Amino acid sequence: MAQEATPVRTARLGRTLGAEPATVSGVVLLLPGGQAVSGRRPAPVLATASVRALGRRLARAGRAEGLATHVVHYRYRGWNGSEAHLARDAAWAADEVVRRYGDVPVCLTGVDMGGRAALHAGGHEAVNSVVAIAPWLPEDDVAASPEPVKQLAGRRVLIVHGTNDGRTDPELSFRFAARAKKANRDVCRFEVHADGHGLHQYRDEVLSLAADFVMGSLFGRPLSRPVQDALAAPPPLGLRMPLAAGFGKTLHR
Repeated sequence: MAQEATPVRTARLGRTLGAEPATVSGVVLLLPGGQAVSGRRPAPVLATASVRALGRRLARAGRAEGLATHVVHYRYRGWNGSEAHLARDAAWAADEVVRRYGDVPVCLTGVDMGGRAALHAGGHEAVNSVVAIAPWLPEDDVAASPEPVKQLAGRRVLIVHGTNDGRTDPELSFRFAARAKKANRDVCRFEVHADGHGLHQYRDEVLSLAADFVMGSLFGRPLSRPVQDALAAPPPLGLRMPLAAGFGKTLHR
């Protein structure tokens, strides 16, 4: 008896968060966290919880400009070594944006392992900006190639990390940002003092920072002064920029 073929897994885009714009002028792809190794399917609700609040905030901020915000549903929970499944799914999602909406700018926005996926897939031709929040990055290994950075040239990049993150090492994201800054001047990194992996203490400030950066990158809105300063400052100043309490409450809109 012939053995049944294993169904091929496919990634997919979730429904647009918020009201779907009549005309789409820019897209945010939200990349949730994952695991280092796992062949299991992501749990739909739990897997996307980390990015939904951010997605709703961005959808509201970009409604007038025609922003479409989608969560990327991965094929697998795991990065899975050289397979880099989450990064491949991020690149597939950018292809899908081009198919659906045409030539519009895309911002890859990832949390935890999704931050690593966003940084890896940032070289896609449709991507003009990348946001990585508390990104999971591998430890330095002399036997392995370092995380790539050249694909980020020509993109605007924001990394945000809590200084008390016990799950993903903020020092690793600083080292990554320092290497990326050499290939691309448009890289900045903000540190959230004394906050942990979930960035719960300064949640509103982190959401405001992400919205400010994304709206400026996708639609040309003026960036806030702290983001301008962080992009312009030489390392390490622009890569250890403190996120001030209350950020966003007095920003221009």
